[in-house]
Amino acid sequence: MKRIVVIFLILLTPFLIWAGTDHAESKAVQAAKTWLALVDAGAYGQSWEEAAAYFKDAVKKTQWNQSATGVRKPLGAVVSRSLKSATYVTSLPGAPDGKYVVIQFSSSFKNKATATETVTPMLDKDGQWRVSGYLLNRST
Repeated sequence: MKRIVVIFLILLTPFLIWAGTDHAESKAVQAAKTWLALVDAGAYGQSWEEAAAYFKDAVKKTQWNQSATGVRKPLGAVVSRSLKSATYVTSLPGAPDGKYVVIQFSSSFKNKATATETVTPMLDKDGQWRVSGYLLNRST
């Protein structure tokens, strides 16, 4: 009987790992959407406050406000945004090892028909998913 239980657990382990990362991806996507709503509203200061500690350590609030205003304001309002991909990773170039989800959205703005937004939430020290990086590619 013990042998059957052990084999069952061995067979079940990959599923449990997959289910855990799928849940992480779902939580991270929701965190990214909530954070993007702040950015969409022009609430850049508040988006900085809601970002991961890693983000806030890397970028001062005034720097983020200037950068976000310079990048997002000329694009105008968001027309549409759809999830393109969400990938769970534990390592990213130039960042400490941790739990991250790299999310890409296909986005459209009033003044830019097609763009790709890459939002990278991480599992923060308090166990909450928070955005640690944002990149807008306007050339797509």
